[in-house]
Amino acid sequence: MAPGNQSGSSEFLLLGFSGFRHQQMALFMFFLALYTVAVVGNLSIMTTIWLDPRLHSPMYFFLGNLSLIDICFTSVTMPKLLLTLLTGDASISFIGCFCQMYFFVFLGVTEMFLLAAMAYDRYVAICDPLRYAALVSHKLCAALVASSWSAAALHSLLHIVIISHLSYCGRRRIHHFFCDMTALLKLSCSDTSTSELVIFTEGSLVIMSPFLFILSSYVVILSVILKIHSAEGRKKAFSTCSSHLTVVTLFYGTVIFIYFRPSSSYSDSYDRIVSVIYSVVTPMLNPFIYSLRNTEVKGALRKAASRIVGWQFVPAHPLMGPSGKWTMEEEEGEKLENGGGESKDMPDSKWH
Repeated sequence: MAPGNQSGSSEFLLLGFSGFRHQQMALFMFFLALYTVAVVGNLSIMTTIWLDPRLHSPMYFFLGNLSLIDICFTSVTMPKLLLTLLTGDASISFIGCFCQMYFFVFLGVTEMFLLAAMAYDRYVAICDPLRYAALVSHKLCAALVASSWSAAALHSLLHIVIISHLSYCGRRRIHHFFCDMTALLKLSCSDTSTSELVIFTEGSLVIMSPFLFILSSYVVILSVILKIHSAEGRKKAFSTCSSHLTVVTLFYGTVIFIYFRPSSSYSDSYDRIVSVIYSVVTPMLNPFIYSLRNTEVKGALRKAASRIVGWQFVPAHPLMGPSGKWTMEEEEGEKLENGGGESKDMPDSKWH
């Protein structure tokens, strides 16, 4: 998928943070810390959900997929940025640039669709809890996730095919830290009016459809919550949705700021800062947002951490058998501590 009508150099230059010549190492350490926390945090969530049977429910199935997407999403841009900051090599080949752009759009749109699926899960859990098991089945969850990945892959492929047929002449300097679609459209020496119209029209439909679905879902959810008579019931319902709503606000807020504002207000420096927020800061914060406000995830993470520490440093724990495994006494104690091990946040939330 080579771009058409190329001349001269067969690569782009990513000049995202080249203006900070004397702060390259500080920026490297900063982004390395963000990237490490994002990967470790999301990997911890994925592993905890996979290993803890109490978290084998639709809500956590979606959360595990979100963590996987966030790891991949931030890994599309951060390794190249870190390499550039460390070595000063800002070049990227045409193939590398378009591959990076493909996966960035693909994973970003997948996350949008997945957030919409999670909104449906929250809607059913609060508005129709008695039929939750029937309406949010294992097959439906798998189908929603698979369709999210598939639709996003096709959407990204369409955009890449359109942009790859544009010509890029002269100095191919991208004033961004990754191959952003908007930056490449600005850089092209072809007539981009038709390409921009197709990309903006189709892209707006793909981006805004899940957003409007999420918005309408929360309008209905809010109306149902306000009808709950007990303060405790309203608080519990709000806490069920607060984490997801926070993630949606962070992700969509930055995306809309970047791609849905007047062209006269575009600023390379602002775009870079906001892009850092939704490409690495938001994926880094997601595990903390979901774990800090969710007692089940916090409990599972604490349990996993304590077992790792116990296995490594306290092998002769009195509740462990000779093989180092937890005894029935410990398991019964955990069940009593967690109210029998059932979910407290959702009615009838196990797989069916």
